[in-house]
Amino acid sequence: MTTPLLTRPHSSVPAAQGHAALRRAARRVLLHNWTGSSTVPSHGLYPHQWSWDSAFIAIGLRHLSVRRAQRELETLTAAQWGDGRVPHIVFNRSVPLGAYFPSPDFWQSSTAGAAAGAPREVETSGIVQPPVHALAAWLVHDADPASSRRRGFLPRLYPRLAAWHRYLTDRRDLGGGGLAAVLHPWEPGMDNSPCWDGPLQRVEPVAPSTFRRADLDHGAASDRPTDLDYGRYVRLAADYRDRAYRDGGPGTAHTFAVEDPGMNALFIASEHALARIAAEVGADPEPHRGHAAALTGALVARLWDGEAGVFRCRDLRTDAHIPEHGVSGLMPLIVPGLPDDVVRDLVRTAAGPHFGLGDTVRLAPSYDLTGHAFDSGRYWRGPAWFNINWLLERGLRQHGHTGRADALRDAALDAAGRSGFAEYVDPYDGEARGTGDFSWTAALTLDMLAATGKDAA
Repeated sequence: MTTPLLTRPHSSVPAAQGHAALRRAARRVLLHNWTGSSTVPSHGLYPHQWSWDSAFIAIGLRHLSVRRAQRELETLTAAQWGDGRVPHIVFNRSVPLGAYFPSPDFWQSSTAGAAAGAPREVETSGIVQPPVHALAAWLVHDADPASSRRRGFLPRLYPRLAAWHRYLTDRRDLGGGGLAAVLHPWEPGMDNSPCWDGPLQRVEPVAPSTFRRADLDHGAASDRPTDLDYGRYVRLAADYRDRAYRDGGPGTAHTFAVEDPGMNALFIASEHALARIAAEVGADPEPHRGHAAALTGALVARLWDGEAGVFRCRDLRTDAHIPEHGVSGLMPLIVPGLPDDVVRDLVRTAAGPHFGLGDTVRLAPSYDLTGHAFDSGRYWRGPAWFNINWLLERGLRQHGHTGRADALRDAALDAAGRSGFAEYVDPYDGEARGTGDFSWTAALTLDMLAATGKDAA
């Protein structure tokens, strides 16, 4: 039986109760979702450890417990593969196989991934997610440098993070232009974005009768990806697994291969952070700075659409831009040193009819408000997500758009409280969608509250 979406948020905090109440409620969510070594996004819908979730969660946890924030990232990177990849899921053995699909017996990481150095002692998925981890590690260190140095946090993490970035650079530059490619819609984190509809048309779906979707036990089908979407996701993941998770070489002509601006923007931001980490641990920061600059040049050269004023995804099978306005096209605002004219046009696009930020809506939607595939309630096809808006707020602020950043932060805090820390919300009215008491929503609420300097107690 399908459980309906939230109609009454778990931890709703009306704005009138103030920032202190919101902070207490966010803290309760993170304490509840902590497993002892990491934090689940939610106990029902997502009962394992997710890669970019843990990075965002650590950023918020640093305001509660620096030690726990460190542990979050240490646990995740302990499951790193020998080739450097950080898998998008680290499975908890105590969770029944039927609680989540695809489960460990589908991915078969310790056997199918053996040639790529998958760990034997823990099961993981075989795909990856956006590399937010070095940025998170630096922010966690910066929250309490003395504690970080005392525990040797960055010296332990630096080689893991450097290997992760080398993997993306050496194994995932499938377009030959210097950017990292994604091989599955789950990898950039925006699972069913309309940006993927075109490339997915090439993928022959497996029959729905061959798998059981556990996600529909926790959310309405109308707000989740369709069975057709899932059939294609399963096909892509199974093909990758059956090729022993090889990224290149004979027999690895990927049906789905895309350069995504959001994935690469976060890679650049984390490369800048890795330069700071390198300097802290006594390594040479210059290679990371140089790589960040090269990635930025490649991002603009390959994915910037100056006429539209937005970054586009590039389909590597057709070597053409994908003609959709996805919010990943705004995410390069997080990149330091982005050319001034690009920043100017991105801000104009964010506030324009496609995203309506600060005018039509208070939070940026995940997809074009005027787009043919817009759906205000269906997963990444229109709803507003808190991690994306946190990134946009940070990007606006670093490029000097302080007023817009303040307004976006206020809107995000208000929506987080009113929605009960929802997974995502309707961009028009802020109605809670997906699951409630969602960890990265609570964590990033704490981070934004700390930045306000108000009601921190």
